[in-house]
Amino acid sequence: MKNLPSLTHLQFLVIGLLLEAPSAGRDLRSRLQEHGARKSGPAFYQLMSRLEDAELVDGSYEQRVADGQKVRERHYRVTATGKTAWRASQEFYIDVMGRVSSPAGSSVV
Repeated sequence: MKNLPSLTHLQFLVIGLLLEAPSAGRDLRSRLQEHGARKSGPAFYQLMSRLEDAELVDGSYEQRVADGQKVRERHYRVTATGKTAWRASQEFYIDVMGRVSSPAGSSVV
């Protein structure tokens, strides 16, 4: 059997969701909850900070208007390093399980 993947299950899910589409932090948190991963705001942003420190994702602030107020919102996208780590983890899961489902539900082989 291959060595364990470098990404945790949660990191694999986060990067997989971001591979589908770059997202604002609040939208990503909501999508994680749909998959049963419930994190408090501080825990979520700590996770994202660790992924940024590891250069697996890139975060930037974007300004938007909500209820007439300007707010800064953190947006995330996967880096090339993140894609490489995700694919390596995906290979592990394919070897172990025979296939891997993407977060959206389609099977990846």
